[in-house]
Amino acid sequence: MPTTAPTQTSSSRRRRPSSARRDDESPIIPILARKVREVEAKAQRGKLGPTNRVKFQVIAFLVREERARVKADTEASDATRAELLKRLDGVATILAKTAARDTSLIQLLEVDQATSPVARRMRRDWLLESGAELPPDELIITDAAPAAAPVVPAALAERQVFPPQVEARQMANPFLAPDLTARAPASTARRRLDGWELMGPLYKAFEMGAGGTAASMELPPVPEFDRLSPRGLQIMPHQSRFLEAVREGHRAFLLADEPGLGKTAESVLAASVADAYPLLVVVPNVVKMNWAREVERWTPQRRATVIQGDGENIDAFADVFIVNYEILDRHLSWLSSLGLKGMVVDEAHFIKNLTSQRSRNVLALAGRIREQTGNPLLLALTGTPLINDVEDFDAIWRFLGWTNGEKPGPLLMEKLDATGLTPADKAFYPEARDAVISMGIVRRKKKDVAADLPDKLIADLPVQLDDDFGRSIRAAERELGARLAAKYRRIIDARGDRGLAPGEVDDEIVRLVAHNELEESKAAGTGGDNVFTMVRKIGQAKAVLAADYALQLQRSVGKVVFFAKHIDVMDAAEAHFAAAGLRTVSLRGDQSGAARQEAIDAFNDDPEVGVAVCSLTAAGVGVNMQASSNVVLAELSWTAAEQTQAIDRVHRIGQEEPVTAWRIIAAHTIDTKIAELIDSKQGLAQRALDGDAVDPQSSDSVQLSALMHLLRQALGG
Repeated sequence: MPTTAPTQTSSSRRRRPSSARRDDESPIIPILARKVREVEAKAQRGKLGPTNRVKFQVIAFLVREERARVKADTEASDATRAELLKRLDGVATILAKTAARDTSLIQLLEVDQATSPVARRMRRDWLLESGAELPPDELIITDAAPAAAPVVPAALAERQVFPPQVEARQMANPFLAPDLTARAPASTARRRLDGWELMGPLYKAFEMGAGGTAASMELPPVPEFDRLSPRGLQIMPHQSRFLEAVREGHRAFLLADEPGLGKTAESVLAASVADAYPLLVVVPNVVKMNWAREVERWTPQRRATVIQGDGENIDAFADVFIVNYEILDRHLSWLSSLGLKGMVVDEAHFIKNLTSQRSRNVLALAGRIREQTGNPLLLALTGTPLINDVEDFDAIWRFLGWTNGEKPGPLLMEKLDATGLTPADKAFYPEARDAVISMGIVRRKKKDVAADLPDKLIADLPVQLDDDFGRSIRAAERELGARLAAKYRRIIDARGDRGLAPGEVDDEIVRLVAHNELEESKAAGTGGDNVFTMVRKIGQAKAVLAADYALQLQRSVGKVVFFAKHIDVMDAAEAHFAAAGLRTVSLRGDQSGAARQEAIDAFNDDPEVGVAVCSLTAAGVGVNMQASSNVVLAELSWTAAEQTQAIDRVHRIGQEEPVTAWRIIAAHTIDTKIAELIDSKQGLAQRALDGDAVDPQSSDSVQLSALMHLLRQALGG
């Protein structure tokens, strides 16, 4: 969509007849002004996903086009021309401010920047909305055939390993079994929605919670007999219904059940039902050994192998290959040639950042599996698929083959087309949400499918930091607030108050100052006083108080799980427990899989072990600790999802007692506000996934919201 010099023809087709123009000489400008505000709002929240990046690019091109058209319009008066150019400059100014926040946007402003069919459709739709008459070649936009990306990018080629055991497997059977699965021929017929930009409306459908029902596809009824559970085990009804859907032929799922409902067991048995072997399972490092145990437990007739390092000791003849995200990059070559029939991605929200190498690795392998197998089993497992924004769905949908990031895949497009609606129709959004759900979203809540699971309570326990360390933390908070307030006042003084009433605060400037502080804090790391170092100091100050409470709790109720975010807080707690003569185990990120599992088993089985001291990040997933019904959160997380994951290590299938999570909160500090913000961030998932009628919450991060709170407090707001 490069800009070209305007001609009389382009000028005439871009203007509506004078009878329809009324007082608006440039009807595209109000549309651009509205769209650029939408992009600016997303950028201020740090949520500029693929759809809004395309929107940014289209706005920039249309501003250029319209500026050239206005300058060349000999019919407009000088005053009209000056007014229109001023309005266009206002849109361009917002684009420049947005690009200053996210410098990766600058390349999208290049005149010769190649544009996608999505961008061309978006431009066309906005021009049509403005009343422009377009020639046929701009009305019909076709998609270029996507170039096949290699599984192993050139940058990773030298890192590839080839375990000798894999060579033995290939020599034993040098030919992959032919895939005789019937594949639907590629349709060449045009669909009614082919010309529409659909990704934005699909995200919007979930953001609105359109439909008001839980995001879970219709599943078959529970079968009369349990034909899958090995001796001594029994699957639950909700698991059985999922497996019946696999038996009926469904193969791609976003399994988004709440944590603790047995997604691992469901996945292991799904592979058995679908005969999806060899199966690749990509997981966080901390749960590799647990996955191997679950394969052995639920499908004892199958063999699992855990890939460590360069894979020297793997069992190349295994049915299930388990690898962690961090080392997947060096195993891409041989895994892509193994003839995989299925792939499971555990904690699938780990791939939400499409710019990360681990996301690209997962998506490249999934693409290769779809090429080799007509209908592979693809499972994305996560109880928290939405962390900050609805576009967190993007990578997961790509992995499952439902979309390619720019448009829906053929099957989803067929379902959307069958609605008979377009994004211009309000009724399209609930129908579109249902269409995506029917592709394979399965979301069950504990209260609905595990009625016998005990209640869960989160209780806040305020503590006073009344020593010198605590006083220094409060002083540092005041200094940070004062620094932010000084920046705010400098901006207000430079631009003028613009009609602000006495004592009124400009929320946009508050957000801008807080955003800049957050970016500087991320760059500074642990240097200086910022929101990250302040929260860490609060954790250090609470460490012994939280440990002492956990100690008293253990003496009265038995085993306790103690969570902290930082190693020094864990160390201080363990020292306090040891001084009291209490036996503990520790779960940390630097442990081997065997040591980690040994600690979990000791906590669950050894009556002498009273407390498990766990890292929020390393032990928040894939751990079953039902021997306890009490959790102490010594430090707060930055996300509601991380807090939920930690508590659900205890509140899960197998728990027989009501669960209480005790949050230790430092009174009269930013800790109190962070706890409040975490609780307020539940609205997105409740609205998008569970169909709850909750008011839309701000999508600002907890860090940004906390800084805005400090600034308003310093300003007296």
